[in-house]
This record gives sequence, structure tokens and C-alpha cells, in this order.
Amino acid sequence: MQRVHLISLGCPKNRVDSEVMVGKLQSGPFQLVDGPEDADVIVVNTCSFIQPATEESIETVVEMGKLKASGSAKKLVVTGCMVQRYGKSLEDELPEVDHFLGTGEYHRIDEVLSGQSGQRSYVDTPVYLHDERTARPNSWAKHSAYLKISEGCDHKCAFCIIPQLRGTMRSRSVASLVVEAERLAAEGVVELNLISQDSTAYGRDLSDGSDLGKLLRSLAKVDGIRWIRLHYAYPIGLPESLLRAVAEEEKVVKYLDMPLQHASGRMLKAMRRGVTREGQERILERVRRFVPDIAVRTTFIVGFPGETDADFAELMGFVEREKFARVGVFTYFREDGTPAALLPDQVEDKVKIERQKQLMSLQKAISKQRHREMVKQTFDVLIDGPSKESEFLLSGRLASQAPDVDGQVYLQSPPEDARAGQIRPVRIRRASAYDLVGEIVG
Repeated sequence: MQRVHLISLGCPKNRVDSEVMVGKLQSGPFQLVDGPEDADVIVVNTCSFIQPATEESIETVVEMGKLKASGSAKKLVVTGCMVQRYGKSLEDELPEVDHFLGTGEYHRIDEVLSGQSGQRSYVDTPVYLHDERTARPNSWAKHSAYLKISEGCDHKCAFCIIPQLRGTMRSRSVASLVVEAERLAAEGVVELNLISQDSTAYGRDLSDGSDLGKLLRSLAKVDGIRWIRLHYAYPIGLPESLLRAVAEEEKVVKYLDMPLQHASGRMLKAMRRGVTREGQERILERVRRFVPDIAVRTTFIVGFPGETDADFAELMGFVEREKFARVGVFTYFREDGTPAALLPDQVEDKVKIERQKQLMSLQKAISKQRHREMVKQTFDVLIDGPSKESEFLLSGRLASQAPDVDGQVYLQSPPEDARAGQIRPVRIRRASAYDLVGEIVG
């Protein structure tokens, strides 16, 4: 038995890939161990979406290489986006690595570790897509899981390297996703978080009429699943079937993660987003017309090449007016291989950071006001388990709070029967900008 330790970096989509690798290894002569110092083989699943992610990946690989050099591990394998991005050039840059697997080759991990091939690098155009037959242990929480509905992206945003890393759009079938959801529900999962690179485009590459609405309604029929949440919905082309499903299906939570990236028409055009400022406003109006109480989460990029004070002021005004439930703000990173890297008028780092602070400060005030309005009201909360802040508290989330990114609800004086995976009514007692405090009632 080879002892294997796997490190997963980056987004939830990468985490699902790591779970697929674990499933592959569990069916072979491998034993998963908790610490790299106890492993014969160390696997690092890397991220390379933006510069800081690439730097973290390299630092992790180098650190694991030192463990291998000290004799604690005999083999080091690197997989994922960084491998796909830089290809065989990594062979010379990272001589301590024994094998490299790209984003379309990670399912070969058991074959590589079993020594069935002497090849060092496996990097090709990504076409692999796991399905319901793929063993994938849920590593998040017993009651909550990610469900990857598609892979790849067909958009050509100027700042984004994802199509190069993940390939073209390819959707899983509704039937495949329902079978996997049923398996997860049988294991105790009550919350599904649907993820992809572009969820809005789900089903467009299939010939059976599948779209997000059909998928959501099918998943809502799975016994045991109680909350279904959609992430990464590109704003253009939101199907009406999706909005009707969110409005009508009790299990589909009234939440939409829809990255908008900017509000200035100039910036949207430069970013190649395919939508105008007015178009975004119409999209948001349409979403809220179908689902008036929906929580919209979005992300913005500040400091994109050519962004002026006027562009940023327009973005600030947009956020002030729309009053989103959740907002993430990223500073632009000049990524090699993207069209934006070649643009003139690159913005200074200090300007980017200052704009990020200003926009986050504005959103913090908006979030705080939204949360204050919830005090003394009662909401359903999914209990996640003991709080990391105190062993005497439980923590959970509202339907409008996605795991890991949207804050928590801290539960005071929890009853003895309260446990992870339950959805319980909670009366909100206190509110901050990002988190809430309440107590279970009834």
C-alpha cells in the first residue's frame, strides 16, 4: 500500500477534481493519510487562475519537494491548472516533481502512481468530464456538497485564462447529475452547491433540450436534498426556465451568484463581457421581477487597464444603487496569455488596492444595513457544526449564505438536540456586516 497525501488548492471546482482523484486512489493499492510527512506520495492539485494563486501553488510544490528530499516521501505529483497553463516547461523549473497531470488528465492518477507508464508529463486539450459512475467521496461536510454540472467555458473575457486551462464548454446530462445527487443524499447530504465555469450555459452543448431550469427541477425531486444553490451564472443568456425554477421550487434557494465584473460601459467593452451597463441593469431587473426577494451575489474587478476615476465612480454608484446581498472585489492581475495583458494604460498597484478598499467599504455598509433589518426576524438556518470561534457555539448559514464565502450565523445557547445537517428556525439577535448571531426557536 502506497500512502498518499493530497493537497487541494484553489476553487471548489478544483476541490471536486481532487475528490475524483481520491475516489480513484481508494479503489487501488493506496492509503490516504492526513499529513504529508506520513506519505510515500504527495499530490498537489494546483490553481493558476491569477498570479497569487500561481505563487501559492509554486510555494506549496517547493515546500513538498523539500519533504521529498528529506526522505519523508518518495514521489511528488503535481496536477491541475498550473500544469495545464505552463505545460512541459515545468519539467525543467521543478525537477523535484516526478509527474505532471493537466486538467484533463487528473483521472489517470492511479495509473501514474501504479507505475503503468513511465511518462513524466500528461498535458493535452482537456476533454475529460467525470460522470455518475465516477467514485467521488465528499470532502466538504457530511451534509453539504459541491456538484459540478459542467466543465470548460466558451467565453473570451479579456482578463481570463480559464478557457485555456479548462477547455471548451461540456455539460453533464441531467440524468447523470440526478444519480450523483441521489448518491450524495443517501450519504447524508442535504445541501447541493451547483458549480461550473459558466453555469448559465449549462445544456447548450447537449441535444436533448436540457437547461438550468430542467436540471434544477429534476434535482429538486431528489429525496433528502433540501437546499440547492447555483453558483457562477454568467449574466448573459439567463434562461427563463432558471428564474421560474428559483421562484417556484421550494428546494431551490433564492440565491444567484452572478459575476458582473464591472459597471462602466467602457470597462465592460474592454473586458469583452458582451454586455453593456444598461444591459446589466435590465438583467438584474428581470431577475428581481421573477424572484423579488432573491439574494444576488456578484464580483467585480478594479484596476483593469484603462480604468479611470470616472469608471470607478460609475462602479461605486452602481453598487450603491443595486444594493447586492454579497459582493467580492478583486484587483486586476496582468496574466500572461490573456488579451488584457497587452493593453496599454495599466493601472498602478496602489491605485488598485485603494479602489478595492473603497468598494469593499461601501459594500460593508450596505451589508451591515441589510443584516440590521433582519434582527428580531426568524429564518431557517442550516447548522454546520461547532463554531471555530468557540466550542460553546454552533455555526450555520442562511439560504442566502453559501459555504466558505458568505459569512455565518452563530447560534447562542443551542439545544442539546441541535446537530450538523439540521435546518432549524433561528431568531436573529445581533448583526454585523458579514455575520449574524441568533438562537434556535421552536
